[in-house]
Amino acid sequence: MPRSHALPVPADAPLVRARRQRVQAAATGVAVLKGLSRLDGRASLTALAAQLGESPAKVHRYLQSLVEEGLVAQDPSSQHYYLGPEAIQIGIAAMRQADPLRAAEPALARLRERLEVTCFIAVMGNKGPTIVRFEEPGLPVTVNVRVGSVLSMLWSATGRVFLALADDSRVEAMAREELASATPEQRQQLDPHDPLGRLREEVRSLGMACIRDVYLQGISAVAAPLYDHSGRVRAVLTALGATGGFDASPQGPIAQALAVEARAASAVLGHRP
Repeated sequence: MPRSHALPVPADAPLVRARRQRVQAAATGVAVLKGLSRLDGRASLTALAAQLGESPAKVHRYLQSLVEEGLVAQDPSSQHYYLGPEAIQIGIAAMRQADPLRAAEPALARLRERLEVTCFIAVMGNKGPTIVRFEEPGLPVTVNVRVGSVLSMLWSATGRVFLALADDSRVEAMAREELASATPEQRQQLDPHDPLGRLREEVRSLGMACIRDVYLQGISAVAAPLYDHSGRVRAVLTALGATGGFDASPQGPIAQALAVEARAASAVLGHRP
């Protein structure tokens, strides 16, 4: 039988092991912070260990290190752990960078290229839903809206999303003002008994607004909300196109792609469904 020869141990093996251990320790520490965050930022050691699927003893060791760094603190009366002042400062810095325009810009490019539709981002301005970024495909649809355009609260898909989902007293006032000046033809498109309530119900049940030939004749659109970390609607992502070649159904490919992009942008803003 030939003699077996042990493989030589690299000279830097101890350094490699130490580096790997540090990386693993950092990953576990991050997991502890994420677990605490998922438990609304405050939990007992037992609940946090169960959330992470780790032993309480192991989680306790990491919590003590995080307490020393100010990322976690402990309530002396309940012994519960909660996110500390350093973690709060990190969160504040992240929220300052959570700009809806920046978060949704990549979605505009993907929707335009994948679906070849016109799409834009709108925010709630002083006069109503206002377009702040606009993208067109190679063969654009002729519409009289551009960056800076203010959209209808009742007749645009964008406005209906704000009406149904935004917690803003201005929205209700603008919607009622539009309703008061609506033409008989426009009123026929709404529920005669509770026009605003039914619009809200429809959007909330779908999670988006879908219209055909409502705001502009021959134009259809779908719109979905962008939520921030507090669950507030910060902006609306909208796609539109010529009615003949634009599927505005809630289960259609355009609406589904828009919903996916809106959820992804909301996640960047810190939203958790």
